Amino acid sequence: MNSTPLWLSALADAARTMPVPEPMRPPARGGRESAVLILFGETDRGPDLLLIQRKAGLRRHAGQPAFPGGRIELTDPSPEAAALREAEEETGAIPAGIDVVGRLPELYLSFSDFRVAPVLGWWREPSEVRAADIDEVAAVSRVPIADLADPANRVKVRYGDGSMWGPGFRVDGMLVWGFTGKIIDELLVLGGWELPWRVRGLTDEFEATPQGLRPVG
Repeated sequence: MNSTPLWLSALADAARTMPVPEPMRPPARGGRESAVLILFGETDRGPDLLLIQRKAGLRRHAGQPAFPGGRIELTDPSPEAAALREAEEETGAIPAGIDVVGRLPELYLSFSDFRVAPVLGWWREPSEVRAADIDEVAAVSRVPIADLADPANRVKVRYGDGSMWGPGFRVDGMLVWGFTGKIIDELLVLGGWELPWRVRGLTDEFEATPQGLRPVG
């Protein structure tokens, strides 16, 4: 049996009180309650994260990489239960092999009006994963933390009028950005994995448009 590693317990402790940027702070009331599962596992390359890529053509977040997750249903006893249920529905990950180790502060997605409970999990007994929900999920990936931290895979993504930007990651044929990219960026810092990086050229900057991302320049 693979017990929760000390580095993940320490990360969970730090993440519980991490600062939340003002644009991601939930409003006093309103917003649809949801949960995502930030699932850490271990491979011969070290720790990794489970990510999905949403199908193109969805009404919200079409084509974007994301953590498994979705709305908290009335039948879910807790955000943790909702995150595990959604992960199983979307990827086939078996909840019995996953230990919940903590939760990040609640975050807000203004674009889709979701209040999100990010749940941290440890994949004690990894199971086979796939795009189980073929209506919403195009692909499932286990992405090594080493690839996410690699400066060669880091990019900037501009938002709105171009005055704001967020982190992005080129990994496993995906460009991870937005809400998921911001959480990963913060986890790299809290986990002590962040490496110095800089934008090397115009192709390392992207702009978020209604049609998706496009290179700047």
